[in-house]
Amino acid sequence: MTVPPDDTAAMSPLVARLTRAGQRLRQADRARPWVLDTAVVVVIFLIFCLPDLRPWDGERHVLVMRFTRPPVAGMLALQAGLVLPLLWRRRNPSAAFAVITAVFLVQWSLGVLLRADVALLVALYSLTLHGRLRHLAWACGFTTVGLVLVAVRVSAVVSVWDVLFFLFSTAIAAVSAGLAVRIRRAQLAGLRERAARLEIERDQRSKLAAATERTRVAREMHDILGHNLSVIITLADAGSYASRVAPERSREALELIGDAGRQALDELRRMLGILREAADAPALSPQPGITDIDALCTRIRAAGPEVAYRTSGDVDALNSGVQLTVYRIVQEALTNSLKHAGADTKVEVAVTVEGTELRIRVGDTGTPGSGRPVLPREEGHGLAGMRERAALYGGSVLAGPGPGGGWTVQATLDLTPLPGSQGGTP
Repeated sequence: MTVPPDDTAAMSPLVARLTRAGQRLRQADRARPWVLDTAVVVVIFLIFCLPDLRPWDGERHVLVMRFTRPPVAGMLALQAGLVLPLLWRRRNPSAAFAVITAVFLVQWSLGVLLRADVALLVALYSLTLHGRLRHLAWACGFTTVGLVLVAVRVSAVVSVWDVLFFLFSTAIAAVSAGLAVRIRRAQLAGLRERAARLEIERDQRSKLAAATERTRVAREMHDILGHNLSVIITLADAGSYASRVAPERSREALELIGDAGRQALDELRRMLGILREAADAPALSPQPGITDIDALCTRIRAAGPEVAYRTSGDVDALNSGVQLTVYRIVQEALTNSLKHAGADTKVEVAVTVEGTELRIRVGDTGTPGSGRPVLPREEGHGLAGMRERAALYGGSVLAGPGPGGGWTVQATLDLTPLPGSQGGTP
């Protein structure tokens, strides 16, 4: 685990150097693991094997004199059996420990004393750190057998209990060190995994937030452009026709086109002002609400359709979020009526508040005199946007042929306050 540069800088110079040296050593070991394994074998050979190859003198300790000294070839064979398996102590620690333990038991059965027996402790440590923990039980059992054999061999000179205390202490220290390092590595691996998972979750949340924001912006742009452009196109067609039949009406159409264009421009400026990163936002007009539905119906009437609008209940007490949702749903429904039913249709708009439920109904009579059944209208972004807006307030939107022909859109919103919200109209 790499230590950040700022953390290293905050350490003492000695600790910082040791930390950097440890990092470089771990990186080199990951690149060439055989180098460290070979180095361990070489160090043990130089420190513990070479001294046993020197000839004994007559002044050696009485403990040494009680053991058999095999020929150099035999001693080298025993040392190789103890030390060389350490080359695969990390790749296959159980096999390495089994070979070393077997050689250890054979050596002490022959009455040979070798300093290279330290390899048994290294193998026990490696098995604890790198091997399967279920193998540790039988490894400790074989180690106990070997240590008891050693204590029996030296019992003529040293107390058995003293020897057992010393040998078991070193074995327990090797196992404890292996477990401590293993637990620490598992904790670091868990922290790295958790950090990686949190980073992935953060990226996913960012992508989800960006997608949600793009959807919201796309819905708003669709509502703004789709409605106003439909009104402008219809007024332009009507003005073009009026310029030939009733020129005085063409001027009125042009004025209405200008009003619709200015409203669309104001709403676009409001939307783009939210997206700008500049600190100084332009002065924005408030978001449309239920009071603006009258002006919306007036613009639709100017394009040709007859629009009847009525409300029931305390609609003015609704908060701005609910009012914007109602306005956008009515706007999209009127736009669809103008687009699909034409300029000669009749539209009824009703907004009703009863208790904690708000109902919206927008129905048109279709194209009069067509003599054709009402065809299903294409379900595009408009209807999906209405459903998303209604879902924010636990509501739903239904759209289909009306009872008297034409097309009807019905939406229901739940005005129940959310748990923990402050008092007032939801």
